[in-house]
Amino acid sequence: MQSEEIRKRFIDFFVKRGHAHVKSSSLVPSDPSVLLTTAGMQQFKPYFTGELNAAKDFGSNSTASIQKSFRTSDVDEVGDNTHLTLFEMLGNFSFGYKLDLVPTGTAEGEPVSPKGGYWKKEAITYAFEFITQELGLPISYVTIFKGSESVPKDSESKEIWHSLGVTDVREEGIHDVFWGPTGSAGPCGPSTEIYCKNSEGKDVEIWNIVFNQFFYPGSREELLLGTSAKQLEPLPVRGIDTGAGFERVATIKQGVASVYETDIFADIMKKIAEIGPRPTGSAGLGASLDERTKRVIADHFRGASFLIADGVRPSNKEAGYILRRLLRRILAYKIQYDIHADIFAELLPIVQQKFADTYPELDNPEILKILHDEQTKFEKAVASGLEAIHALKASKMSAHPGGEGIVIPQLTGKEGFQISSTFGLGKDLIKEFSGRSLAVDFEKDFDEEFRRHQVISHAGSEKKFGGHGLILNTGELKAANEEELGKVLRLHTATHLTQQALRMVLGPEVKQAGSDITAERMRFDFSFPRKVTPEELRKVEEIINGVIAKDLPVGYQEMAKEDAAKTGALYFFKEKYPDKVKVYYVGHSIPDAFSKEFCGGPHVDHTGVIGKYRITKEESVGAGLRRIKAIVE
Repeated sequence: MQSEEIRKRFIDFFVKRGHAHVKSSSLVPSDPSVLLTTAGMQQFKPYFTGELNAAKDFGSNSTASIQKSFRTSDVDEVGDNTHLTLFEMLGNFSFGYKLDLVPTGTAEGEPVSPKGGYWKKEAITYAFEFITQELGLPISYVTIFKGSESVPKDSESKEIWHSLGVTDVREEGIHDVFWGPTGSAGPCGPSTEIYCKNSEGKDVEIWNIVFNQFFYPGSREELLLGTSAKQLEPLPVRGIDTGAGFERVATIKQGVASVYETDIFADIMKKIAEIGPRPTGSAGLGASLDERTKRVIADHFRGASFLIADGVRPSNKEAGYILRRLLRRILAYKIQYDIHADIFAELLPIVQQKFADTYPELDNPEILKILHDEQTKFEKAVASGLEAIHALKASKMSAHPGGEGIVIPQLTGKEGFQISSTFGLGKDLIKEFSGRSLAVDFEKDFDEEFRRHQVISHAGSEKKFGGHGLILNTGELKAANEEELGKVLRLHTATHLTQQALRMVLGPEVKQAGSDITAERMRFDFSFPRKVTPEELRKVEEIINGVIAKDLPVGYQEMAKEDAAKTGALYFFKEKYPDKVKVYYVGHSIPDAFSKEFCGGPHVDHTGVIGKYRITKEESVGAGLRRIKAIVE
């Protein structure tokens, strides 16, 4: 079954069941709390909250859509079998379902038809019928919400699945099957997921039904941390939010192992193979394109074309930065693999032919002009980068004129990163341009410089750094001057000392709820039920300044998440971290460390450089939540 047929069957199925077909909204959302549209329900948020009336706007309280969406959280994973930047979400939604709606001749709580809104029984039944009958796919298993302190177990969904003959119903927690809100606040609720087996016999989630019955006045991270004073509020009108990954559905239905093997990408992948270099048996320039590189080019070009079609333009901030990053990665591969073809002109007609019927905004001649303009800017950046490398090498040669056995000047990792950040060129290109005359520790030093400079994000007038790592409010990275960077690193390490000192003085009930760091001060939020006394704050200061005076080393070890937890290192919650994590510790080893936490870094090398630590303010920021502000002098 081709992808076009899957789209058609989905919309026809729900239109026949009283749903209004609503076209995809733009990738540039009207919601200011999110950078790009990341889910099918985003355009419907006002209907879930009751701000807008779906029956008035669409002629029905139930809708169906195929929403183009864009996520960059997994951009470095693109190229495997599943990860994409741009993807489509099949969605069916219901608004306006009221528990007290009792039409004549129906059981309590059941609406007359989907046009009046529906709840769990209808939503689960629709999903079951579409997957098993329209697509002919067997369901492997499903999940339901097992309950939490504030939300009961979803026994109703379990009974509905059993009535449909699905017996493998697994219970999971709030991190897995409780969804929303998107952005800074919004509707949310428990969900039920549907899994099918792929061509390799692995279970893949293809469908998720969210039962929106709550409103949360904060972010999803705040909800999952459980340390905010904000509470779940019942929605006066309940709603259904279904999301099914279109590309995943196509992969399973077409019986292939990878989304890049479906008809969605087939023509794009074929063209990339045609215009790419032929094998030469050597690495570097002239080498053949490997499968992962072809996939990255295909994904990034398709995603970039959609972004441009929705009005995004390459720039150094926000969505424009994301677009520029995608395009320059393609152009870097073009140089690295010596691709002579006009890659943009070759690929754009294929993307337009495949997707413009569904998304007519792609049929725009302006797209190619924008692509070529960005290519011209990148080529100028490349020329400048090459010139900088040659100049650097020449200066090194002039510093060591003549003499037998003089070694060709080598590029250090720090020098390579400076050129990379100045001209917007990737590490691999810098290596190619250097002629491979690299210092022994080039990779290590380059990556370390990248991590050091990652801490600064130019987000408006304030540079923010969070306890989990970099907060990219705009996606624009700028290198700070050394003085500013040094202050941020000192304060970041000080947040680790602050948490441990607070636990020593106030007890183990203290847990970090967030942090915010600028070059001027640190802010540390933590859970604690009462005001911290002046004497307790003085003790915290004494402990921290004592650790600073000892000039203890600061290091890290990378290890499996489970092993890291066994060391006693502090962390927010397991689901927020990858399988391998870094444990940063203050001391000579992890067992005898003063403090140890899961953290992405970077930090100062030893505590003596932090300076004198001083708390400037302690206050309440909500029930059971306190805040400390501090500086280092």
